[in-house]
Amino acid sequence: MSSNWNPNKQGKFRNSIDGERDCKGANTSMGPAKRLSPQERNTFSTDPVQEKALLVSICPAGQTMERTEEYLDELAFLLETAGGVALKRVIQKLERPDTRTYVGSGKLEEIKEYKNALDIDFVIFDDELSPAQLRNLEKELECRILDRTTLILDIFAKRARTSTAKTQVELAQLQYMLPRLTRLWTHLERQRGGIGMRGPGETQIETDRRLIKEKITLLRQQLDKINNQKTLQRRNRESLVRVALVGYTNVGKSTLMNLLSKSDVFAENKLFATLDTTVRKVVIGNLPFLLTDTVGFIRKLPTQLVESFKSTLDEVTEADLLLHVVDVSHPDHEEQIAAVQQTLADIGAADKPVIMVYNKIDRVEELMSECVGDDGSNTDAATQFLDNTIIRISAADKINIDLLRQRLYDEVSRIHAIRYPYNNFLY
Repeated sequence: MSSNWNPNKQGKFRNSIDGERDCKGANTSMGPAKRLSPQERNTFSTDPVQEKALLVSICPAGQTMERTEEYLDELAFLLETAGGVALKRVIQKLERPDTRTYVGSGKLEEIKEYKNALDIDFVIFDDELSPAQLRNLEKELECRILDRTTLILDIFAKRARTSTAKTQVELAQLQYMLPRLTRLWTHLERQRGGIGMRGPGETQIETDRRLIKEKITLLRQQLDKINNQKTLQRRNRESLVRVALVGYTNVGKSTLMNLLSKSDVFAENKLFATLDTTVRKVVIGNLPFLLTDTVGFIRKLPTQLVESFKSTLDEVTEADLLLHVVDVSHPDHEEQIAAVQQTLADIGAADKPVIMVYNKIDRVEELMSECVGDDGSNTDAATQFLDNTIIRISAADKINIDLLRQRLYDEVSRIHAIRYPYNNFLY
């Protein structure tokens, strides 16, 4: 478009659209072009561009290829949640990761060929890479290198909405970044000694490291204040029994939270849809208690996130009862249960009383036939789970929710009677 275009002079603008005209007004082009509307002229595409990635994993000794593929499926889901797309998967059988480049030299050349052929934007590894591995891989592949921890941190940063969650995620990112600062500022270093050749005394990478440490100290001070505020809030809730929803990410905790508490907590079929703790008062019969929705766990949860989300995970450690929600339709749900139990042990909540809630039975025909009869009523097989620690439900289709409410009522009333033996007017 001409630089002297004036929107107030519509005649000139129309002439520039209709075609070039000579001094007598004749149109010298092949014909009048289509006139664009103001909306068409000022329209820009804001659609996010999906970045293309290549997934890499190793199959160590004692692990099957099927299990490795399942791990890569989860990594691909993480990538999809972050807004990317996986074009290729590479798996190598190794007893242990290579200390220099994670994979062997031959497999590294294969990854390089795939990267060039598919025009890959970055490569993701299904493990946490050491700083040395990260530098070597960037040098060899000449592209962005991400590991599982970086991807999870990026999703947390994308999902964070409140100032508390943003502070927690920023602290985790800086703690992860600190030992992995690359040498990008060598032009500011001292190249050699001698009179008149001494540098300023601090390289740029050292300056960056010092600034990150100062920022980490500031964020920790802010989180200490947040922890104190959360402690005061929990102290005001001591008169009621507290129940916390825990489980692997994307198993339906927020959907169950909305169903039991009649609230509108954000729920979506994505990993880590909920980062902020939500507490709601629930009344079953005449018995009130507090129900808490917490952040979901995942296999190989970064230690930086466990430390940063201390105030959030404290809701789990101080709860009186845990509802461990499991996606029973997932083919690897048993390992997900083990991952959650390990995380609970890491934060000191392994000794809490737990009710196992197997969710999404509507996706498993065998479980549906066991729990729901032809007339839609609960079968004896479903009712007997009241006597055990497992309840099979479907939060989406509201199957066996009454059984879950009855079990919650029994457990909460038992805890209430132990804590307040002379306060029995509630039930």
